[in-house]
Parts: sequence; structure tokens; C-alpha cells
Amino acid sequence: MVTINLWKDRANRKLEPALFSETAEKLAKKIGGEGNNVNKSTQLRRYFDEVVRLTAQAKASGADMDLILPQIHMLVAKVAYARGRNLVSDSFVQMMKSGISQVESKEDLQVFANFLESFMGFYKMYRPK
Repeated sequence: MVTINLWKDRANRKLEPALFSETAEKLAKKIGGEGNNVNKSTQLRRYFDEVVRLTAQAKASGADMDLILPQIHMLVAKVAYARGRNLVSDSFVQMMKSGISQVESKEDLQVFANFLESFMGFYKMYRPK
């Protein structure tokens, strides 16, 4: 099972120290090696771009997280749909579910977006095409 922990200590807002390095690289290597017909960079980039868009929306003045959170959680359904079409692997679905399940605030969303940015950077190294 693929899981990520965004926070080492959520109550004190301390990030998991290796989240953007070791964790992102380990998952990029695993997911990047899962076959040529799934997890294409353009497919994964689609979900990263959506998270970035929602993060920007959440940062806007007057943003209502009660309206943004359902859109974030809808990404789980979108990723599941892509899995059903054999476009992404189970590991990618599990990683996205794990991260999204921890998003409760604007700060959580920003951390998840930063994690995905790190993941995508390492992913390009392990699966350049």
C-alpha cells in the first residue's frame, strides 16, 4: 500500500522532514517503474495541474474552503476513473487518496501541492518519456 504522511506533528504544524525528498523520490521511482502503458507523464501532470489550480483558488482572498474541499476530494473519483481506463496504476491512486485524505485546510492543500511538485520532478528523472 502506498501512503504518504504530510505532517510529522499536525497539531504543531511540523512537516514530515523527508516528504519532499526521500518520500517523493521513493514513490516516483516505484510509480515510474510500473509499466509503459500506465502513468504517462501527461496523465499524471493533469492531476498535479488540478491540485495547483485548486491551491491558487484557495489562496485567493475570500476563498471558501467549504467549496474547495469537495473539488479536492472529487480528484479521488477522477483518478479512480483513470485507473478504470488503465491510464494510471493502483499505486498512483493510493498515493493520491493518501494525500487528499489529509487535506483539511489551505495549508494542507499547499503542502500536498508541494509534495506533488517534488514527486513530478523525481518522476521525470525515473520516467523521462
